[in-house]
Amino acid sequence: MPPLSAREQDTATREAKARGTGASRTPPAPLANGARSATRARRSGGAKGRPQQHRPSPGGVARLVGSPFVDLDRAAWSRLRDTTPTTLTEDDVAGLRGLGEVVDLHEVQEVYLPLSRLLTLYVRGVEQLHSATSTFLGEAPERTPFVIGIAGSVAVGKSTTARILRELLSRWPDTPRVELITTDGFLLPNAELARRGLMERKGFPESYDRRRLLRFVSDVKSGIPEVRAPVYSHLSYDIVPGAEIVVRRPDVLIVEGLNVLQPARPGPAGRQGVALSDFFDFSVYVDARTDDVRTWYVNRFLRLRETAFSRPESFFHRYATLSDAEAAGRAEQIWRDINEKNLVENILPTRGRATLVLMKGQDHAVSRIRLRKL
Repeated sequence: MPPLSAREQDTATREAKARGTGASRTPPAPLANGARSATRARRSGGAKGRPQQHRPSPGGVARLVGSPFVDLDRAAWSRLRDTTPTTLTEDDVAGLRGLGEVVDLHEVQEVYLPLSRLLTLYVRGVEQLHSATSTFLGEAPERTPFVIGIAGSVAVGKSTTARILRELLSRWPDTPRVELITTDGFLLPNAELARRGLMERKGFPESYDRRRLLRFVSDVKSGIPEVRAPVYSHLSYDIVPGAEIVVRRPDVLIVEGLNVLQPARPGPAGRQGVALSDFFDFSVYVDARTDDVRTWYVNRFLRLRETAFSRPESFFHRYATLSDAEAAGRAEQIWRDINEKNLVENILPTRGRATLVLMKGQDHAVSRIRLRKL
């Protein structure tokens, strides 16, 4: 199978999600219902994704006491757009948003244009830093790809955020080559997950080929002319044998996934390991209350049952015949047993590692922005 560019693969992946699954991290077979332990109840109840308390200040900007972040409401953030022009149309935005999301051109203008302006400033700053380091070492400066990590829960909208940023940044004169890679392609094949007893933990950190993912991002960052990544099919719910994505020296690489902000694992003999985020120049965490994300996940599952799951070749075709009540119950169970657990244990604890946090309200729209200053 000929290799695909990252953009071609992203288009194919989105079409496959619409046809085939979109129900990320759904186990291969229904799980048995059982009593939840008190420990599990306390853990779930204590992770509602509520934003940290802050003191409001005039102008919609708050400096959080004892925090490296500055907190801005959407109006204050939108003013930081300055004169950044709108380069997307309403039709463009409609083609980028995910199932069940409400992002429109107005939100792009108020939230994502200021972010694209900030990212462009970061790109220039990092280029100057690399140039200074090369001068110090007596080396000829080479352009190094700027790497952005985007993290967040299943169904929170991180894929849409990644696609919008890719389109906006690719329209800037300094960063015309922007590639987007999702970490789904670095999941272990289903056969290997089954061998390790991890099929019901798909999407958890241990279900990824972490070494291959680290090597991929390291190679791109190092300026290797062609770097190849595996392809994941949301229709077959598995890695596609022999299929590859090829990334060719991008100006910007966006890496989107559940666990991209995970800290490094300890290395042998107590040595510090390498984290994927060590290669990031900027990172975004897409945040929302856990109860809201659960609702979005269940609603998306119901929509997919009516559309995507109806395809006989879909891995999740068995869900197409469920009644509304059965489908809602199944989605709730998947959320409790898999997605919420992964969020509470692995994803949410990495929020504080992000450069910027996009906080969404119940309506799925970004309401506040938290930017790291220190």
